Amino acid sequence: MFRVILSFFGAIFAWIVTGVIFMALIVGAVFWIYSRDLPSHEQLAQYSPKTISRIYSGEGRLIDEFAQERRIFVPIDDIPPLVREAFVSAEDKNFYVHHGFDPRGMLAALVEAVRSRGENVRGASTIPQQVMKNFLLSSDRSVERKIKELILATRLEETLSKDQILELYLNEIFLGQNSFGVAAAAQVYFNKPLTELAPHEAAMLAAMPQAPSRYHPVRARERVTDRRNYVLREMWQNGYIDEATYLSEREKPLRSVQNGDFPAFQQQLPPRGYFTDEIRRQLSREFGEDEFFGGGLTIRATVDPSLQQVAARALQQALERYDRGRGVWRGTGEKIAGDMLTSEQDWRAALAEAEVPRDIEGWHPAVVLSLGDNDARIGIEGVDEDEDGHWIPAKDVQWARKRNSDGSLGRSARVAADLLETGDVVLVRQMTSDSDGSFIRWTLRQVPEVQGGFMAMDVNTGRVIAMQGGFSYQSSVFNRATQAQRQPGSSFKPFVYAAALDSGFTPATIVVDEPVTVNTPQGLWTPKNAGGRFYGPTPMRIGIEQSRNLMTIRVAQDIGMETVAKYAESFGVYDDLNAFIANSLGAQETTLYKMVAAYAMFANGGERVEPTLVDRVQDSRGRTIYRHDRRECLDCGQTVLPAGDSPRIRSNRERVMDAITAYQLTSMMEGVVKRGSGRGVDLPVPVAGKTGTTNDAKDVWFIGFTSNIVAGCYLGYDQPRTLGSNAYGGTLCVPVFNEFMREAVREFGGTAFKVPPGGHFVNIDRFSGAILGPDAKGPNVIAEYFRDGQDITGLGLIDGGFGRADPATLPLFTSARDSGQAVTTSTGKRKVIPKKADFGTLSSGGLY
Repeated sequence: MFRVILSFFGAIFAWIVTGVIFMALIVGAVFWIYSRDLPSHEQLAQYSPKTISRIYSGEGRLIDEFAQERRIFVPIDDIPPLVREAFVSAEDKNFYVHHGFDPRGMLAALVEAVRSRGENVRGASTIPQQVMKNFLLSSDRSVERKIKELILATRLEETLSKDQILELYLNEIFLGQNSFGVAAAAQVYFNKPLTELAPHEAAMLAAMPQAPSRYHPVRARERVTDRRNYVLREMWQNGYIDEATYLSEREKPLRSVQNGDFPAFQQQLPPRGYFTDEIRRQLSREFGEDEFFGGGLTIRATVDPSLQQVAARALQQALERYDRGRGVWRGTGEKIAGDMLTSEQDWRAALAEAEVPRDIEGWHPAVVLSLGDNDARIGIEGVDEDEDGHWIPAKDVQWARKRNSDGSLGRSARVAADLLETGDVVLVRQMTSDSDGSFIRWTLRQVPEVQGGFMAMDVNTGRVIAMQGGFSYQSSVFNRATQAQRQPGSSFKPFVYAAALDSGFTPATIVVDEPVTVNTPQGLWTPKNAGGRFYGPTPMRIGIEQSRNLMTIRVAQDIGMETVAKYAESFGVYDDLNAFIANSLGAQETTLYKMVAAYAMFANGGERVEPTLVDRVQDSRGRTIYRHDRRECLDCGQTVLPAGDSPRIRSNRERVMDAITAYQLTSMMEGVVKRGSGRGVDLPVPVAGKTGTTNDAKDVWFIGFTSNIVAGCYLGYDQPRTLGSNAYGGTLCVPVFNEFMREAVREFGGTAFKVPPGGHFVNIDRFSGAILGPDAKGPNVIAEYFRDGQDITGLGLIDGGFGRADPATLPLFTSARDSGQAVTTSTGKRKVIPKKADFGTLSSGGLY
């Protein structure tokens, strides 16, 4: 009997052993099958997560961020123990003892699911398993994915240490609100660094991985609080905090940025503008979008924040001044429904959703709450309601007319209701007293139709210190400084004269200012000067000072448009300038960015300088991967320099024009500012520059420079059309240049332009080109710089091949023959502007 029993149990044992062996074989086979094509877990050892790329100003202030996944990578040693312990308690309390997966946790989860009949199913994935899922596998819920996860988690434990695994996890995990990793989440939810988190805040972050899309601190406040308190209890039970801390922290209210308890980190950054967006565009092209948005780049921008504000304000004021002068009211086109206007809470919420620009200094979005017989009552975003309310008085609207539905303009407004309707979203700013800054009234504003661009840069380094690509980035992200292709008009003429000076001309060379006719496939082209008159043989200096079109055409024809094209291309103004004679007047389109960079080469003596918005770029590990300034410092290796000495910098830049030519041209453009079309420039240091007004005044320009800063401006409609008969570069753009450069000169100073060796000064009659004695004085006398050994005897006469005239029969230029229209500039000065020229059947570039 005993043998029978023993035999029976032996058989059962054998079957059990066999079953276990077969089960082990089956499990082993399954794991073997699924492990054959698994991705390599070893690549995680070299993993570089996508992190935020940050842009800093020259002073080291953070000014913008770009990221596809908002992540700030933090090494495990810099993550406080409190944060690590919170996540381990919430997600994997046996993390430090298991080997990739937790059988006890899996069994507990199974028991809980059975006990609750499937209502309480919780995950049992360990941190290594979650790492493998996040990095190498999909997020689908399947047995296959779970098996692969277990296999890879086990392998990962053999490759990386616990701290390395935890570092990957804490930097990769998604925690809601577009935050990836604990450092970014701490910033998003609390606007704090990890080191400043309290236990209940660390616990709230650790609560998020379970369901980041459902655990919103506002919409799911109670759910998040319960989960946070669960994590705190786990931290206490695991010995990471004591009972007193647990009891105290669980009673703390749920505070977050989203609940309004902390200011948002993004509010501390200046609004995104044209400068940093252009950096994004250029570096994305240079390094690739993936690297820019996910490479954790540290970018040191060249922008001067204070001067950038001045540039934006100067351009905005010029554009608004022109727009208000037209007297047409357009508004914002946004409207709030009437039933939202009865409650302050409702209209404020609706106004916050209105898509209007909020990056214009001093401007506020507002909504028309009601209309009276004369005035309009408004509610203003960010401004508390007064007892008497805020009002737009009737006299503030009388500058404008509203456009009718048929496109015609109505009568001039007399009361607020002539322009506004209840519910209209408008833009307003405070009008204040010039004497004491006291409040006068709220006044209506609108984004102008006319647009423009402005840019300023260092002439020696190419560092762009300010760039404004339009009136408001939030109303239009199109950067008109770098992206808009516009006719430069007469601002291109210096390149024609530069080519001429290098071809043997001098500033005193006589050029015939007489009519020309060009036969083209489109018919005869008969260009004229801006005033419609011609002035006979004239020194070349006068040609650029007074922007003579006929002289420019004859000079270009004489030296050849192919030569002019090569010069323009070598300066980077064009990639390929067509050799048409009309292009000598700036008819072919280019960008303000290229023009300003080219003018910098006049200012620095003719050396090539590449404009840059970035000084340096470092990768996520701090290695420099781009540096703009590659000049050689000869003394920087010395520990001490003699008193009063500065380091010597050796330039290794290419020379694009002769230094004497650069100085001669600069001197001629000083004349433009002193006596010509740029006479509105008013600065305490020497300035040179050139205006540009294209055919029908579709674009107006001014580009000018001191000894160290070059700045340029253009104004025009995005869809080119005339700006009107009184629009000139000297009246619209020069005031922008003045306002910016006054501040730039205060910061950077300025000196007389450097005279290069190899030449000498000779007194010349600037009207006739005649050589005068060394003691000659008077308004007609100017000291011209000539090359040593250059023959300056005889006037010479350049007609460009359009028919050589006899000098004896042509009267020399006299100032009395120069007439035009007298206008008052924005600074209150009187100025003579030649009348518009009729350019015939072909559209050409520069008029003035």
